[in-house]
Amino acid sequence: MPNQSSPMAPHVLIFPLPLQGPLNCMLNLAELLCLAGVGVTFINTDHVHRRLLACSTSANYYAKYPNLKFQTVPDGLPEENPRTADQIGNLIESMEAVASPIFRQMVSPDSVSCLIADGIFAFAAEVAGDVGVPLLYFDTISPCGLWSYLCMPKLIEDGEFPFPDDDLDKLVPGIPGMEGIIRRRDLPNFYRTDDLNIPIIQLVLKEAKHIPLAQGLIFNTFQELEAPVLSQFQNISPQIYAVGPLHTHLKSRSPPPQDRSTSIWKEDKSCISWLDSQPSKSVLFVSIGSLAVVTKRQLVELWHGLINSGTRFLWVQRPDSVVEDNIPEFDEISLELLKNTKERGFIVKWAPQEEVLAHPAVGGFFTHSGWNSTLESIVEGKPMICWPYFVDQQVNSRFVEEVWKLGLDMKDKCDRRVIEGMIRELMGSRKEEFSEKADAMAKLARKSVGHGGSSFLALDCLVEDIKFMRIPRN
Repeated sequence: MPNQSSPMAPHVLIFPLPLQGPLNCMLNLAELLCLAGVGVTFINTDHVHRRLLACSTSANYYAKYPNLKFQTVPDGLPEENPRTADQIGNLIESMEAVASPIFRQMVSPDSVSCLIADGIFAFAAEVAGDVGVPLLYFDTISPCGLWSYLCMPKLIEDGEFPFPDDDLDKLVPGIPGMEGIIRRRDLPNFYRTDDLNIPIIQLVLKEAKHIPLAQGLIFNTFQELEAPVLSQFQNISPQIYAVGPLHTHLKSRSPPPQDRSTSIWKEDKSCISWLDSQPSKSVLFVSIGSLAVVTKRQLVELWHGLINSGTRFLWVQRPDSVVEDNIPEFDEISLELLKNTKERGFIVKWAPQEEVLAHPAVGGFFTHSGWNSTLESIVEGKPMICWPYFVDQQVNSRFVEEVWKLGLDMKDKCDRRVIEGMIRELMGSRKEEFSEKADAMAKLARKSVGHGGSSFLALDCLVEDIKFMRIPRN
């Protein structure tokens, strides 16, 4: 390993999980490192890179960084694979077989100072160890969500998992730092199994073993939001870098142009003009993210809840987000609901989410509780109704309601009366209460990335460690 006197310019390889959320985080981090004088090779899959170039101005935008280059690898899946939530296990397995050998060839201690890889990539620890290059894992899910993953071996040992009975509202005592907070239903959805041999459980147990092998862990969060959970990671890692919210951090250090986008979906900006014509804090933004899907029955319940609430709404409906189930009258119901939608709603296939959440007309966010979405909502001071789908989202939604008091948790429900009631609560009867708490947390988020803030200092520490190879720090 090079020492502090090594003449090699600092250069990192960044390898994200090829999905919209991790891509956003890793690209933001790549820019921040480039601004600090660190060279970056960003590894994209062929599929994601084609979509990124097709849906955004990325090629021209990133050309301004002479120390940033992109390389692509295959993900091993056929092009027609939808790469939605139900395909993530196949994606990870395929990448380990197809992409990891190519990744290994890219890594040389003569040209690479450090690897930054998604925490789900076990092969990164093997490559780093074999080649002798420091590794930092960057899990782009929430720290509170990741901690619930890494505590799985302890929960198995304590006899808390698999669950001994069907009471999902029972508190889980075996997760340090979350005592009295997490119920069984708040754990990631893969905990709802009796079979420890299924692939997702084996993947999580594997992750729990290799995450501590890294020289440090990077998180897209800030100390003021998750200090109790972040302190738990200090027991398994020599260094923790809480450098988020990354999208806000990047804006504070080098404000990007308004047309910058990291989306792999074509954004419909007509919704911004519609928002411009709406009263302040009157619109509920509705989006279930880039991976989650709904059944037709759930879609109808959501539609009824929104319309019956009387609230204005902007709704993102991805073309691949609805899965088939048997509702013979679906088309007839849809036509009727669409008529009602036109009175006070607006629907797009994909929206520029950061811009939407920052808009003064938006007063709340109906969200799947993905970590990027949660942070973007926090930064803009927008209260949330959380309808989580998978991975860390069940944990995030619990923290939004129970710990941070920034909204309501609607997990395991999709009933029009419940939806209507929660919208009326968030946008009406408790609007001022939630807005006050959301505004206070937004100020803390922005302060953390300002000069001298907790995330500002953590990023400086990360850059210094990469530049001078102080990993782990003494």
